[in-house]
Amino acid sequence: MATDSFNRRSFLKTLGSAGAAYATPASAFGMGLHSGEGHIVHEVAEAPQDAADKPKYTIKFAVCGFSHDHIHGMIGAVQRGGGIFVGYYGTEPDKLAAFKQRYPDAKMYGSEKEILDDTSLQLVLSSTIPNERAPLGVRVMKSGKDYLSDKPGATTLEQIADIRKTIAETKRIYAILYSERLEVKAAVKAGELVQAGAIGRVIQTINIAPHQIQQHGTGDNGGAGARPEWFWHPEQYGGILCDIGSHQVDQFLFYTGSKKAEVVESQIANVNHPKHPQFQDFGDMVLRGDLGFGYVRLDWFTPDGLGTWGDGRLFILGTQGYIEVRKYVNVAVSKQGNNLFIVDKDQSRYIDCNNVPLPFGPQFVADIVNRTHIAQDQDQCLLAAELVVTAQKNAKLVKLEA
Repeated sequence: MATDSFNRRSFLKTLGSAGAAYATPASAFGMGLHSGEGHIVHEVAEAPQDAADKPKYTIKFAVCGFSHDHIHGMIGAVQRGGGIFVGYYGTEPDKLAAFKQRYPDAKMYGSEKEILDDTSLQLVLSSTIPNERAPLGVRVMKSGKDYLSDKPGATTLEQIADIRKTIAETKRIYAILYSERLEVKAAVKAGELVQAGAIGRVIQTINIAPHQIQQHGTGDNGGAGARPEWFWHPEQYGGILCDIGSHQVDQFLFYTGSKKAEVVESQIANVNHPKHPQFQDFGDMVLRGDLGFGYVRLDWFTPDGLGTWGDGRLFILGTQGYIEVRKYVNVAVSKQGNNLFIVDKDQSRYIDCNNVPLPFGPQFVADIVNRTHIAQDQDQCLLAAELVVTAQKNAKLVKLEA
């Protein structure tokens, strides 16, 4: 069966240029349809003609703190947008050594102050320890620069209030790279379809976000090798709902279009990590917005057999159809990520989204130059941060019986 699926996909990709829709009879896949039911369509999303164009704008940026390896994806996004990586500062010896090797043309600053005092910089990136990100961002904005934080962008409501106050005072940008939407091609495509009305009005999002504590392979997602000590302490990493839940609540707000929202209920647990009693390896939350509903499930139980760090799924329910996004793998079918499935009244479609461009980098650099908020709505960005902090703060701690 696995070989059949692989050959079918290869065959479909050779039929024509990217973007062609491949309508095939259901019987070709061994799936009979009853008379009158819709078609099954496989297609590959088309790469835009201007995808290889050079970025329109250029800015200079630096990195201050890189405790989480998400920083490499953040750097890549800004570079794709026209950012010039000038230099970095950090204190962890292993991370510092990796930076020197990976970015030989970037200089090493001697301190945070050197970065804040460098008037040639327009932007500072950071993936420092989560509870230190917001205070750093406030200092960055007060130095006259914009700021891009790894998620979570804050770990307390007091930090969020300080961020909002500083934005009002300085008119700077405080962005948070919710990469599971902004840097996942299938999630970008889902946004395009939703905004085009492909499934009608969005009613609910469901996010299932399993993670793996220790990966075997690339470390850009932060899982290769042993986790640092701060990873196990909620007061530093924010707790499971605040930390990895940040991605999912951002998606709930974006796809439903909600401008106001509340946490209906939330719960957390440490099911299987007794050596780290403060750690939370499971959590979920129910959300209600002014324009839709949301549910999020988070865990640290991805088994090695999956072959990647997590089988992240997004489900978007609309009044006229639904979308499923299998972001990182199509489990037991293909190792390929960026798989999107959409069903409406006429047909069921599978879309390979790997040709879809990632707009965040160019849009964000343009925002810095033009003082706009196209890449990320500032209010929505901070509302997502506020909701996950609130969910974490009010979560019921559950202890399962042995």
